[in-house]
Amino acid sequence: MSQLYDIKLRIEEKIQADKLDANEVKGKIGLRAGKLLAFITADTPDDPATIVKLRQAVKDVLNIAL
Repeated sequence: MSQLYDIKLRIEEKIQADKLDANEVKGKIGLRAGKLLAFITADTPDDPATIVKLRQAVKDVLNIAL
């Protein structure tokens, strides 16, 4: 499993735990990161630049560090 996919799963867990609007949150994160979460699968190869952008987007939108 890639780091990107692990981050995606943790985002989804946070959305469910806090009962947030999944489409809104995922859309905001995807726009900030430049990578739509729908396209991240367990087989998605890790890209260090994308990981950094995704983590920053999660921090900006959800105010958590992953």
